Amino acid sequence: MSETERPAPAEGGREQVPPRPRVMDEEKKFPRGLVIRLFAYLVAGHLFAGFLYLLFHVGAQGR
Repeated sequence: MSETERPAPAEGGREQVPPRPRVMDEEKKFPRGLVIRLFAYLVAGHLFAGFLYLLFHVGAQGR
């Protein structure tokens, strides 16, 4: 960057740098709604699988 392209220093002698836009770092943090939904689906899926297992287990004992 040449001297003509650089922004002029502020009164304190430091350059004014525009603030960076706030972007969520998707690699480090999941959205809260997604985590809650994933947990609910996992719990519901395991409960349903356990219910099916129980049905087949009781059905096999009936002879």
